[in-house]
Parts: sequence; structure tokens; C-alpha cells
Amino acid sequence: MPFSGGTAPPFCALLLLSLLAAGNCLASTHEKACMYAVTVETTCTKGADTSNHVSLRFGDTNSNDIVVGHLNSKHVRRVDSLEPQVLDDMPRKPFQACMVDHFQVTAKCVTSPICYLYLKVAGADDWRPGFVHVRLLESPHLSSNNFYFRRVLPRHVWHGLDTCRGDVTPFGIKRSRKVFAASKHFLRHKFN
Repeated sequence: MPFSGGTAPPFCALLLLSLLAAGNCLASTHEKACMYAVTVETTCTKGADTSNHVSLRFGDTNSNDIVVGHLNSKHVRRVDSLEPQVLDDMPRKPFQACMVDHFQVTAKCVTSPICYLYLKVAGADDWRPGFVHVRLLESPHLSSNNFYFRRVLPRHVWHGLDTCRGDVTPFGIKRSRKVFAASKHFLRHKFN
């Protein structure tokens, strides 16, 4: 049947409505970003500090995995909330012995409490962190507990703790093991 007059055939109107609905669905799938405050303590043991690059990975039971590739660059200068002045006159390197450092990270939001946290150190010197805490500023009830390390971390591998719930079996609690794929950069250097 030839098209004439000022009205579109019904299937064209349905097609147009479907396209508009798909556009709205695509627009609503953009993830909301959340602000995290990360606190990292370096122990007071001699040689505990590092100038290495430190990466952070944390997440929840709902497969929200957040990776901060270069945590050093997210370092926050200390500011006293009562006195609006910067307390660190000189920029200070993070991860010095007997120091607590604060970092600010913007990433996708977790939807359940943070239950695993891993660190990765890339460089030549050793680092001995004390604890790490991640606080979700918009939803404090989803923040992590303290993750304690208190030992020298192995280099170039993810090392951390997983307290996510597991399945109860006759042999104890079974947790699914997290396996993180190696980056292309790592594979290129390892096999070349």
C-alpha cells in the first residue's frame, strides 16, 4: 500500500518509539561515580617506607571491582578542618615510615560493603604497610573495615585480603578465589 497523506504507517511510529526508548535506556546505563577516602598507614619498622608505585584494588560481593593504578598520584595534603590552612607546607611523598597517608579516589560505586582489598607494589625497594581503610563518602555504611598487612609486600603481584562471604560446606567456609588477569604491559615484559 503506497504511503500518502500526512500520517506515518503504524510500524514506523512503533519503530520510532522503540528507538527513543533504546536511547533512554542507553543514557540511563551510565554509572554514577562515587568519592572514596583511602587511608594507608606505613609501619614504623626501619626500611618500611617506599618510593615505589602502589596500586590499589578493592570491591564488594556484587562484582564491583575498582582498580586505582597509581595510588601515589591521589595523595591528599592534610588540612585541619578547624583551621582552613594546609598543614603540610612542603609536599610530602606518600608511604614514609610511621606516617598515615590520605588519598582521594573517584570511581564507580560499590553497592554492598567493601569486603576485599589488594595492593600491588612496582619498584625495587620493600614496603611494609600497616593497615588500609576505604571509606565511601556518600554511603559510609558501605565502607570497609581496616585491612591489616604489617609485613613486607611481594612486588609485582596483587597481595591482600578477602573477607567476602562464602559458601558453608562440611569442610568449612569456601570462598571463590579471585584471579586477576595480568596486564598486557606485564606480559610484554615477562615474555620478551
